[in-house]
Amino acid sequence: MVNYRPKIILSAAISIDGKLATTTGDSKLSSKKDLIRLHKLRSKVDAILIGKNTVKKDDPLLTVRYSKGKNPTRIILDSSGTISSNSKILQTSSEIKTIIAVCKKITKKNLEKLEKFPIDVMVLGENQVNVKSLLQNLGRRKIKTVLLEGGGSINWEFIKNNLVDELFITITPYILGGTDSISLVQGKGFDTILKSTKLRLKSVRRIQNDVVLHYIKL
Repeated sequence: MVNYRPKIILSAAISIDGKLATTTGDSKLSSKKDLIRLHKLRSKVDAILIGKNTVKKDDPLLTVRYSKGKNPTRIILDSSGTISSNSKILQTSSEIKTIIAVCKKITKKNLEKLEKFPIDVMVLGENQVNVKSLLQNLGRRKIKTVLLEGGGSINWEFIKNNLVDELFITITPYILGGTDSISLVQGKGFDTILKSTKLRLKSVRRIQNDVVLHYIKL
């Protein structure tokens, strides 16, 4: 493990049954008041990180809009560099600092596509982005806090490597169901509870019909 890495804060809005989205990918779970809370949090971190699937499904800007404050650096994990040239992330990359993390299996065509934009391309890992190497690189760039808003697969990648330091989980008043709908954490999962990250509940906040749980790693 590196001597210094950024603090990782996982943030997500989930249904009562732990889903990030419906079976069709509808992920608009957050209330306006919770979005204001989230955007205040975004304004206080150095960077915000998501995976390629979230970009493909939601085409987000990842900016601060419902609150005052600076826009964090945007980091996209996209091993093969498949992000669309028409995505809001790339189309606004001249205005907002953007990092795309890829791995060595990226095709020459996709790499050339990314190099047309004013972004930083980090090549990390053989067949997928090595998240530990990524954090090492971000630490060298003086990025101290990263807000992880990734989908279930990215969340698992960080949790399985014990890299999540803090969590803000908003439980929304919906029950979505669906075997194939995306959960807060996907991936293989731990085989025993003892292997799970040990967390302490720091606070519980009610925002109308939402409940925001704030956990920190022990």
